[in-house]
Amino acid sequence: MTKKRRTIALLMDYVRGEYQSAVRIGVERAAEAHDVHLVIAVGETLAGHGPSEIAQNSVYRLVGAEAVEGIVIAAATLCNHVGVEGVERFCREYAPLPMCSIGIPLPGIPSIVVDNALGIEMAAGHLLDDHACRRVAYIGGPTNNGEARLRAEAYRKALAARALPYDERLVANGEFTIDTGRAAMAEILGRGVEIDAVVAANDNMALGAIELLKAQGRGVPRDILVCGFDDVGVARYAKPSLTTVRQPIKRLGEIALETVLRMLEGAPVPLRDLQQVELTRRESCGCAYEAAAAGPLTIPPPRAGAISLAGRRGELERALEQAVGIPASSLHGWAGELLSALEQELAGGEGRFVRVLERLLDAAGREGVFLDLFQGVITLLRARLRQPGGDPAGVAVNEAFEQLWHACRVLIGSASVRAEGRQRLDVELASIDLAWSGRWFSTCLSLPLFKRMLASELPRLGFTRVAISLYDDPTRATLKALFLMEDGREVEPPAESFPSRLLAPPGFLSSSERRSVVVMPLTFGDTEYFGVMALNSGVNEMVYDALRLQVGSAVKTVTLHREMVRQVELRERLEQERGREETVVAARIQTTLVPEQLEVEGLELCAAMTPAAEVGGDYYDVIATPGGGWLGIGDVAGHGLAAGLVMLMIQSMVSALTSKDPSASPSELLAALNKAIYKNVRGRLRRDEHATLLLLRYERDGRVTFAGAHDDIIVCSARTRRCVCIPSTGVWIGVLPVIDAATRDAEFVLEDGDVLVLYSDGVTEARNAHREQFGLERLCAAIEAAQASPVEVIRDRILREVEGWCPSPDDDITVVVARYRAPA
Repeated sequence: MTKKRRTIALLMDYVRGEYQSAVRIGVERAAEAHDVHLVIAVGETLAGHGPSEIAQNSVYRLVGAEAVEGIVIAAATLCNHVGVEGVERFCREYAPLPMCSIGIPLPGIPSIVVDNALGIEMAAGHLLDDHACRRVAYIGGPTNNGEARLRAEAYRKALAARALPYDERLVANGEFTIDTGRAAMAEILGRGVEIDAVVAANDNMALGAIELLKAQGRGVPRDILVCGFDDVGVARYAKPSLTTVRQPIKRLGEIALETVLRMLEGAPVPLRDLQQVELTRRESCGCAYEAAAAGPLTIPPPRAGAISLAGRRGELERALEQAVGIPASSLHGWAGELLSALEQELAGGEGRFVRVLERLLDAAGREGVFLDLFQGVITLLRARLRQPGGDPAGVAVNEAFEQLWHACRVLIGSASVRAEGRQRLDVELASIDLAWSGRWFSTCLSLPLFKRMLASELPRLGFTRVAISLYDDPTRATLKALFLMEDGREVEPPAESFPSRLLAPPGFLSSSERRSVVVMPLTFGDTEYFGVMALNSGVNEMVYDALRLQVGSAVKTVTLHREMVRQVELRERLEQERGREETVVAARIQTTLVPEQLEVEGLELCAAMTPAAEVGGDYYDVIATPGGGWLGIGDVAGHGLAAGLVMLMIQSMVSALTSKDPSASPSELLAALNKAIYKNVRGRLRRDEHATLLLLRYERDGRVTFAGAHDDIIVCSARTRRCVCIPSTGVWIGVLPVIDAATRDAEFVLEDGDVLVLYSDGVTEARNAHREQFGLERLCAAIEAAQASPVEVIRDRILREVEGWCPSPDDDITVVVARYRAPA
């Protein structure tokens, strides 16, 4: 019988972040090595018991024995607001599951930590002793964070050990972010105190401090030295590169998962596993890489044009690791491997050193190492192996080595450029994909459409395995799968509800193949939460948090729309009788506002509007301007007088706004109009009507710029006599108070003789006796059949065919036909 694969959870605040990313990679690497499933539960930093925390951290409360067998807690990412005591209370909820903490020592729970005190003492000691600084400022982390408190105390001890006074004016706190580091540095400088160095409790705050110092004209390290803590990736390629205390973050994650597995097997584990830190000196303290400053090595005189590393390998290896600052643990003895290749090169293995260096660069790139660091390796080797110039054999060796070093520098430079280019391209592509997905999700007003968008957009973002489930009862004890994807294809989700503590439909987290899955709550704002989303790991980390917001907003939009439709339907039934009395007035409003003359330079125009028995809120307008004009078409939801009043508001506002600025952006005009409509309809009329509205700005050269949400624009080409349907992708007018972010301009260009047709849904949704809709395809066929005819003939053919299809339409029918004539 096959042994069941174990499932372990990792709890952390965000997917994205230098520290979070390194922890997650370490845990994922260990999960793969030990063949266990991994569930990465992502909420936010713990912040008490308010509505915000209940929503954002709801996924943490679903993790338990029903879905996982052990838990790794990235405690250092969760404790900023609640402290060690808060995280300890949080962890009690998971008993008796085996747990392991990363970064924060928790009572009674195995904890993988680093020597925070030693790290800060090393950083402060380096500045105080090696650089003779005496006014060292300190930027601490959140006061409730256990690691931050240890580091702050170590700063005080470093001063006391050197008989230096502790000056509170030199100390400020941040939140481990670049912005708060910048603010803390400004706070210290604002006190008017003199400083010659800064130690920050993490790299992000150190980088923020450097930005602030530069902005105030203070050079780093020329005027002020700076040191951080963590050695995140950006520290290595910042300008200047950041001197910092390196902690083995990925290794912490690996050890934590291995600890949980040992606990599951009944093996003893230490309550405290202390991992060492080391000081990495770079440019921000003035040390740079010091590749050639670690003391000379004695190389025996060359014999027969060759030299030997015998007896000096260890010294060289240590020099590389200490002076260059590449994490040896993550690359498994890179320095020794490189020196072995050099020995083989010296023994006649031509090309061996370059091949090994190339493999090392590939491995370092996968580990996220900044590849330009290897230029320091070549600098060090060149300095240590250079032979005296007076010896002809030494000169020959030096010339041979110079060719080798040059080839290596070219290789490193190319690899660094490729790696950075690949990283930038990945981020750029992810940003573009997220922009498109956000655009489409924002237009979803129904669950079927939302599911179609998920099936289309998620694979493009790199997701192949997804489960999105919504709470199915008021107590949120059960979930029901809304959307399920396997191997990049949408599959039918199970019809049955399942316990929320399973996180995903049964079998999703424990398939036959080993999986790493990111699980996040579906929320809107700080207080509303709808369900749980589970996605495969391995996608660009910036996508997860952004997608979570997009999907949560889309679910909120669908929910809001369903409730809005329900309310509209209810109100319409109650007001049906009154609506009949208002029909006559509404019809008079609608027909009176139809433009008397349709004249726009370069367009042959005609139009028709036929009110239904229950007059709706159809609207169209044609407004001539110098060198072009405006076309508008829309439809107010509902019928009767209220719809007519809203349509009257729209017509008046469009006329006024286009008269004021004929060259205005359609999207900006719509956004302004929406604010007024929303305020009038919701605030003054106390109603919830809304409308589709499409505005087109036509220019004499044939360019048409449009924005809004309505039925497709139809353009029938004079060359091909075929119709092209151009979708509108905006949002409805009057639903939301502000639509600026979701309203964008688009454009197309008319050619001579092209026919432009605008219409209301009364045309395409007209039904025959069998309840079949007239549809877009029949409308296009009617236009194509009469494309070469006068616009009046095209209009009349459309109306005739719709009337033949549906003799008694139940919605207004509006058609606008325009033929473009290019300037002679």
